[in-house]
Amino acid sequence: MNEQALPSLTDAARYDAAVSLYESGQLADALATLEPLLAASEATRATRAQALNLAAACAMRLERKADAQRYWQGAIEADPRFAQALYNLGVLLHGLERWAQAERCYRQALALRSGYLDAHHNLCALLKACDRFADAEQACRQALSALPDHPVQLHDLGTVLVELGRLTEAEAAYRKALAIDPTYADAHCKLGALLLSQGGFKEGWARFEARYDARLTDRTAFPPNVSYPQWRGEPLQGKAVLVWQEQGFGDMIQFGRYLASLKALGAAWITLACAPALHRLFKTLAMIDAVVDADAELARAPHDYWTLPLSIAHCLGTTLDSIAPAVYLKPDPALVDTWRHKLAGLSRFKVGLVWKGHAGHGNDRHRSLPSLETLRPLLNVPGIGFVSLQKGQAEAEARAIAAGPAIFDAGPDIADFADSAALIAQLDLVVCVDTAVAHLAGSLGKPCWVMLPTIGLDWRWVRGRTDSPWYPATMRLYRQAHPGEWASVVERIASDCLEKSTGRG
Repeated sequence: MNEQALPSLTDAARYDAAVSLYESGQLADALATLEPLLAASEATRATRAQALNLAAACAMRLERKADAQRYWQGAIEADPRFAQALYNLGVLLHGLERWAQAERCYRQALALRSGYLDAHHNLCALLKACDRFADAEQACRQALSALPDHPVQLHDLGTVLVELGRLTEAEAAYRKALAIDPTYADAHCKLGALLLSQGGFKEGWARFEARYDARLTDRTAFPPNVSYPQWRGEPLQGKAVLVWQEQGFGDMIQFGRYLASLKALGAAWITLACAPALHRLFKTLAMIDAVVDADAELARAPHDYWTLPLSIAHCLGTTLDSIAPAVYLKPDPALVDTWRHKLAGLSRFKVGLVWKGHAGHGNDRHRSLPSLETLRPLLNVPGIGFVSLQKGQAEAEARAIAAGPAIFDAGPDIADFADSAALIAQLDLVVCVDTAVAHLAGSLGKPCWVMLPTIGLDWRWVRGRTDSPWYPATMRLYRQAHPGEWASVVERIASDCLEKSTGRG
């Protein structure tokens, strides 16, 4: 926009013009239009504060975060009671993980506007991100005193109470939120996960279907964009079914066992759409007629129904006593042969290791070990040949560890999960954190010991157990006693591994 065309505009009209430009996505023009209002000498303090707030929003959308921070700080200087600017600056600092500054902004905004829902919600999220759950509970209860019986705040309180181990209270908070707003997808999903984590499968599965609801705040599962219906338990005799990719690799592997159930129900054709890293692994299964990428032509071709792997368990009415058989995967014999030769020189007792999950996982900082060095007590157990199954972050640690036994670093030669499966077939035991390799080992029938965090515990590990109903007889669960404390977990594993490797366990 030509600035010369706006010289006669009043401050209010100039601001309104900038708002229109911002809303239409003309961000640079909006900033240019606001320029005269950003100087204290050219506008009233209130007008300047509003203009700086809008300028900051433009800068954020232009990925100019330093400018956005400067504008918002200017807006607050111009009007110290500008709650929205304080909140917006808090959001920016929150995203930069400048926790203390962000918290201060949120609290200042709430001191000015006690019913500021977004500020309450973000403050709770920040305190949880800092593992300050007692403070987060207090913040949630303060929010509920300002916004009585608000479903978002009840949901937030439920998430905090789960981490504090007060599960009955958490369930009550979620149910109260849903009584107020029966369409609230976040509360349905969280209540479902909580019930599943306690073995309450009947209601849990139904609630957990909200994991792909478009209204969910932080959705990780997405249905396919197809015109044919979702399978909800209808007869499948002679039908074609598209099984669409679920949330992560682990979900696909854990619930891939239910593909056999679809065939048993009479499905004539099953197309599995999944990530390329899973293709070779699933192509060994006779009950799958085609394994494709999600964007492949076959995935978009007409089928009678579509479904998600976890939804199959729901439609079949899965309970703790009727979980489909765990062992269903078969490694490729040619790959097994290849890996057998590679591991030929290792000790008689071979243990595979994974100490970190995918860095992009929402709970990775709690579920992953700080480093391979954390496993030192296990690495010091004599007579064991250790094999690194680690991929991605920390893969190089196996080659760089300073002392102790040499670790066979398989990472560089692992192309996908088919390689991992063939390698695991050579091992006596897998020790890992909560990641897809645990489900791979369990689905191959290989003994697997899983290290589990206290914070952000995934529902599938069912609370209070040292075994897994999903992988009976092969999986042991080693749970943290206290948040972030892995030492005692590793010591227990080292002791048990010594017994197992010497034939005493």
